[in-house]
Amino acid sequence: MCRHAEAAACQALPMSPQTDGVSSTSWLGAPIDARPLFGPELASLLDLLRALRPADWQATAVPGWSVQDLATHILGDFHGRLGWSTDGFRPAFAPGETLESFIHRVNQEWIDLHTGHSPAMLIDAIETAGAQVGRQFAVTDLGTAGLGVSWAGADPAPAWLDIAREFTEYWTHRQQIRHATGRATDPGQRALATVLDAFMRALPHTLRGTSAAIGTQVRMVITGPAGGTWTVTAVEGRWSLAAAPGGQPRASVTLDSETAWRLCTRGIEPSTALAHARVLGERRLAEAVCQIVSIVH
Repeated sequence: MCRHAEAAACQALPMSPQTDGVSSTSWLGAPIDARPLFGPELASLLDLLRALRPADWQATAVPGWSVQDLATHILGDFHGRLGWSTDGFRPAFAPGETLESFIHRVNQEWIDLHTGHSPAMLIDAIETAGAQVGRQFAVTDLGTAGLGVSWAGADPAPAWLDIAREFTEYWTHRQQIRHATGRATDPGQRALATVLDAFMRALPHTLRGTSAAIGTQVRMVITGPAGGTWTVTAVEGRWSLAAAPGGQPRASVTLDSETAWRLCTRGIEPSTALAHARVLGERRLAEAVCQIVSIVH
């Protein structure tokens, strides 16, 4: 069963390095520094959780998981970055198990391990572990190798992308809790802008199977204060977000920010996003871009 809440349990896994290493990942675009955002994000999450009513904790946050389950999963994300700790929890791959199956299984095992924990216990544990993770990231050199980011096709990924991916995980889960409890998406623009920028780093990987002549450009435009423009170019053997000479894109897709982040986390399907999009140019390329997924799906 696929859930929107399952992007980051693999963080504690050893990743096999690519032969070309992180020094050749310019195709991912300019680095993002999400490190200063972890403190405010944790504070916003804690404020939200403390404001929940008792019934809110049992509301469905994502298919198969309550708000309490999702909060427990967030705690698991933190502990995954810290090396796990609850009762010696140290997940390992089963023979023949895929990454996606491993993530789904481990997420559920972590939640089951914490069945019966009160919301107050969870909040306290999230506050402690989240602060530790924030401190860990604050001193990380963004130019070093981080953990793999499968949805961007980077293994290992540069630390800046690994950390930005982690930020998108926490932000997305907080929005899922907000929506489950009758709240709209947090309108804070700085956090959303960082999330969208990180999500768009999936574009080259999204187009990896899409044929086009070298130099072909496809553009994604996200409107609103948190939006921006990302141009992906066909180069030898791949697509790239590295800066390219100006030119007319073969296709462009324009989405509003709410549609864009929901698409990337599969809160909506590509067909729904396309129905809300402004599409110019070659339809084949526009449809390919809208297959973007910025979670383990």
